[in-house]
Amino acid sequence: MRYLRVAGTTCFVEEHGTGIPVLCLHTAGQSGAQWRHVAGGLAARGFRVVVPDLPGHGRSEPALGGPVTDLGDYAEWCLELLDVLGLRHCHVVGCSIGGKIALDLACRAPDRLAGVVAMAADAWAGGSPSERGLRRELSDVAAPSRTDRTHLGTLAVVGRSVPQARAELIATMHRREDPTVSTSDLIGWTTHDLRTRLRRISCPTHLVVGTDDLWLEPARVRWAADRIAGARYTVLDGIGHYPMEEIEGFDEVLAGWLVELENGVAA
Repeated sequence: MRYLRVAGTTCFVEEHGTGIPVLCLHTAGQSGAQWRHVAGGLAARGFRVVVPDLPGHGRSEPALGGPVTDLGDYAEWCLELLDVLGLRHCHVVGCSIGGKIALDLACRAPDRLAGVVAMAADAWAGGSPSERGLRRELSDVAAPSRTDRTHLGTLAVVGRSVPQARAELIATMHRREDPTVSTSDLIGWTTHDLRTRLRRISCPTHLVVGTDDLWLEPARVRWAADRIAGARYTVLDGIGHYPMEEIEGFDEVLAGWLVELENGVAA
C-alpha cells in the first residue's frame, strides 16, 4: 500500500501479489475497499492486483479540477497510473463506472491491455438517472438524508441471491461516500457514450451483468458485447450491481475469467 503522484495529485494505491497485473476499479463514489474480499485471494492465484482509489475517492486527493464528471478523464488518469507503475500489459477489471472506464481504456489503448472485464456497464449514454436530475441534485447533496438514500438505494440494486447480512454490510460500507463526488461520477456515467468506439477494441474483453441489476438492461450490455470482436458475455442470475461484493469467493470466479481471456477461450 502506498501513495503515488498521478496527474498532479496524490493518490492511494493498494498492491497485492506478483505475476500478471490486474487493475481493479471501483464504482461511483466508492473506493478500492470494494475489492477487500477479492484482492488477497486473486493475488494468491498468481496475479499482481493493483487497486487504486480514483481521484477524490477514499484516501486519494481530489482531481486538480475538482469532482470529475467525464469518465474519459478517469481513463486518462488510469493510463498515467499504469505509466507510473511501469505496467505495459495489464488486465483491467471494473464495475459500474469502473466497468465503463475499463471499456474506455480498451477503446483508447487496446495494445496496452491484456484483457478487460467490464461488469455492470454498457456503452450507452442516457437512461436513468438523468443528467438534468443529477445536476440539480448537486445543489442538495449534503442533506442529512443523503446517507439513508445511499443505504437504501444500494440495497435496492443488490441481487436477490445475496444473504441479507451481506447485503446490509455492502449498503453500510457504501454510505461512507462523498455525495458531491458520487453524484459527479453518476453524471459521468449517464453522459458517457462509447457506442461508436467499440469496434476499436482489439484486446480480449468480457462483459458481465446481473439479472437483478436495476441500473442496466442486459440486452444493452449484450448489444455492446456483440460489437466487440470475440467478446465474451455473461449474465449472473440473482446478482445485482456489485458482483465483487455480492458473490462469496469472487476471487475464484474472476481468476477463471482472466485465465480464459489469457488463453483466448472463445466466447
